[in-house]
Amino acid sequence: MNSSSTPTPNKDQDMANKWVYLFHEGNSEMRDLLGGKGAGLSEMTNAGLPVPAGFTITTEACNTYNEQDFTFPNGLWEQVQNALRFIETESGKTFGDAQNPLLVSVRSGAKFSMPGMMDTILNLGLNQETVRGLSDSTGNPQFAFDSYRRFIQMFSKVVLGLDANEFEKILTEKKRAGAAIQDADLTAEVLEQICHDFKALVLEQTGKPFEEDPQKQLAESIKAVFHSWNNQRAFDYRNYNNIPHDLGTAVNIVSMVFGNMGDDCGTGVAFTRNPATGDNELYGEFLTNAQGEDVVAGIRTPESISALERSLPKIYQQFLEVGKRLETNYRDAQDLEFTVERGTLYMLQTRSAKRTARAAVKIAVDMVSEGLITKEEALQRVEPQQIEQLLLPRFDETAKENAERDGNLLTSGLNASPGAASGKVVFSADKAQALKEKIGNIILVRPETSPDDVHGMLVSKGILTALGGATSHAAVVARGLGLPCVVGAGSLDVNESEGYFSVNGVTIRENEEISIDGTTGQVF
Repeated sequence: MNSSSTPTPNKDQDMANKWVYLFHEGNSEMRDLLGGKGAGLSEMTNAGLPVPAGFTITTEACNTYNEQDFTFPNGLWEQVQNALRFIETESGKTFGDAQNPLLVSVRSGAKFSMPGMMDTILNLGLNQETVRGLSDSTGNPQFAFDSYRRFIQMFSKVVLGLDANEFEKILTEKKRAGAAIQDADLTAEVLEQICHDFKALVLEQTGKPFEEDPQKQLAESIKAVFHSWNNQRAFDYRNYNNIPHDLGTAVNIVSMVFGNMGDDCGTGVAFTRNPATGDNELYGEFLTNAQGEDVVAGIRTPESISALERSLPKIYQQFLEVGKRLETNYRDAQDLEFTVERGTLYMLQTRSAKRTARAAVKIAVDMVSEGLITKEEALQRVEPQQIEQLLLPRFDETAKENAERDGNLLTSGLNASPGAASGKVVFSADKAQALKEKIGNIILVRPETSPDDVHGMLVSKGILTALGGATSHAAVVARGLGLPCVVGAGSLDVNESEGYFSVNGVTIRENEEISIDGTTGQVF
């Protein structure tokens, strides 16, 4: 494999440092070094659960990279290459190979959960040659070019710093021209044209052609994830949650498994217990023929996890068993990410679930009754700020009934985070931050949930979106912050540029007041 793309290492760095751990070399006790995601993947691998082959670059490597003026520590690139060869052996595919290419994801993972605050790149390793190999080896050109357009868009946003909306405009225009409702409705020919248009946009915006060398793609993506530790939304999130700024992020390189290969594929996020109420039930969402980013980034509104039970009942039962096993192992409610590829389940993440105050109390009490934790541990599971959340405002039921009777119920969406809020509508996170002192209570209204909005969420009283599900990153963050949140209000037509939204014949403009009930999903 060509490693000419590696940055020049610092010769003073001790070659003996171990910067890279294969998943089977780690465990759940190594969160400081491997981050929460890496430690979880290691724990699941060693427990014999279905985890794709992969490895973790340590938080120490991130911190050393930052200390050395953004150069890779000595020995890191060589260790990455060795680990890649292990993945190639495990998967039977070769990174950069034109006939049977190995593709990988590059994902962040800090010691403490920071949902969506840092960056991810999926489908890495695709270029003009390998996309043909992927098409031929799978017999599915539609899937191959769908994966390629996703990679170009994600790499351009995360690594090159380009505006994702410019790519979305091209995608939307192609869908409109072909009368396609979902991305999955686009043909292979149209997707190939989208890839061409995406690369033309990159050349226009950067003056350089899109990167074709998989090794350089990988090196640049690792650096971009290191850099994302210090992006603004991650910085704001750490400040709000009192997370130290010197921990650094690990980087997880994982063999890609694909939920977008057809109707026996899909992706989902689920909690082993309801994170809003604490009820002992599987709570989550699933999208058929999709990749994980479609769910967690909130760009599509998924179905309930029961959709998996209906479409792939054996996978659903297997997933239920995996969830219970992980909850027992960690003795805490878990937040799980998974993909189904051609009828096979793969686990991509397990972490302690973000939950509301009400859920924290119920889960703690129930787990004592179940013998999973002690009473002393239960007390520690309920954080001081969660007690505050138990006092969150709620709407008076009589007033709500009157509002409904008087025709003031605008619409309903998914009840992503409980509590009630009233405030003036603002359509961008930047504007919410700028206006927080001037207009007081703000309801942030967005077309879709996005982790990029976290600075606006922190100054708002509630969040309302047209798209997205209750397990998207932003919904998870809202629950952690105790913010009322309604997502996936599909009848909402948000016109951010002109400053209004319309729903069921009613138009609400910026600075006009609305109320949301995150417990029921209602908007007044």
